[in-house]
Amino acid sequence: MTDSPENAPKATEIRARLQAERAATETQIDALNRDFTAIVEANALVAVDDEHDPDGSSTAFERAHVASLLTRARTHLEHLDDALTRLADGGYGICEICGATIPAERLEVRPATTRCVGCAGAAGPR
Repeated sequence: MTDSPENAPKATEIRARLQAERAATETQIDALNRDFTAIVEANALVAVDDEHDPDGSSTAFERAHVASLLTRARTHLEHLDDALTRLADGGYGICEICGATIPAERLEVRPATTRCVGCAGAAGPR
């Protein structure tokens, strides 16, 4: 998708949507970082032996869960940045596998996707 005169309003809308989702993802990352720090700081005050601490396993799970959510949010942020780059370069909405146009409905649900439905099903979503 290029910023030609007929596509300019559409590209502007897509850019705004990607930027809004990027801002929301950054906010989520900030909150998860605070949660992770709070878990680590709270555990610094207790015994470090998770195996014998009655709350150790749940604390370890919480820490791992938040770390996993952080990784996922950071990856999503990278995908959004890649989508903004593709939009600027004219490659947004084109399947990276087959080169077909990704349906608008799919882009509405997964704005950072790089694959059409058929290729995502065959290769796994991105």
